[in-house]
Amino acid sequence: MNLRIAVLPGDGIGPEISKQGTDVLSAICQRFGHEVTYDYAICGAEAIDQVGDPFPEASFQTCMNADAVLFSAIGDPRYDNDPTATVRPEQGLLAMRKRLGLFANIRPIQTFPSLLHNSPLKDDIVRDADFICIRELTGGLYFGEKYQDEERAYDTNVYTRREIERILHVAYAYARRRRKHLTVVDKANILASSRLWRKVAQEIAQQYTDVTTDFMYVDNASMRMIQEPRFFDVIVTENTFGDILTDEASCITGSMGLLPSASTGEHTPLFEPIHGSWPQAKGLNIANPLAQILSVAMLLEHFGLNSEGTLVRQAVDASLEANVRTPEIQVEGGPHYGTREVGQWIVNYILSH
Repeated sequence: MNLRIAVLPGDGIGPEISKQGTDVLSAICQRFGHEVTYDYAICGAEAIDQVGDPFPEASFQTCMNADAVLFSAIGDPRYDNDPTATVRPEQGLLAMRKRLGLFANIRPIQTFPSLLHNSPLKDDIVRDADFICIRELTGGLYFGEKYQDEERAYDTNVYTRREIERILHVAYAYARRRRKHLTVVDKANILASSRLWRKVAQEIAQQYTDVTTDFMYVDNASMRMIQEPRFFDVIVTENTFGDILTDEASCITGSMGLLPSASTGEHTPLFEPIHGSWPQAKGLNIANPLAQILSVAMLLEHFGLNSEGTLVRQAVDASLEANVRTPEIQVEGGPHYGTREVGQWIVNYILSH
């Protein structure tokens, strides 16, 4: 297979982990006889510095011309504490999602046996937890009408039937491939937008009678995720709730540096780690590249290259078992490995298996 990949390293630790992702993808293509071409583009603070736009037209065209986007991270402390900034790096991420039509964000949450001690939850609670959060990504509060003055501000949470239907069909497709259990998360006792979500979900559920569908308020879901994460198989929810719940779920594994994600929709699919740009670690060779590398596995599987994706996952598991880990997940007294060293170890594993 010939793959054309748009690579958007972004800000902070983005370029460091991006390099490990492309190295792993190149190793897989070498191992399995595929061809891969990389087209690089700017986004985030870097793009603001260069052209004044966090997601410029040239970067959009690079993404549209690719088979997939491998994205890393956006964010810079220069903008975090400046409420007067009219252009922000994060606007580039929202623009990317909107312009590429990436309405479905897929975040797998899976524990690693060798890292259960890192989880803030007890082993017997998190062991074998394995579920997927599917977050609607282009509607809701983040994209609704906004207003702010010195005394008053509002954000508008708008959803249409079409937006809800299409994300539900994605969620049911995942549930059918897994344990056939879907949980729809909303706040239908309070919010009108959630009442539409629930009404549409109840209708769509009739098309998927082989899947068990249940409904849960977001506050209850946030508690259940900590108390009994193994209850969940596939969760689907709106944009804001999904943003919060997926970050909460990431803590179950013990490190946000272990979790990949995919965003799919109308145009080019995008694959990225769920963590941020961690600017304090920029250039220190300590950032965990595993979420970026596992995003490569999701990219491969998206194109039906399941053996290739499986080998990437095996390499990641093997690196953890061998204690080839960056500092934040290394066992006490274990050897020191940096971002580059972990990436190279995984590349070597792929090429030798």
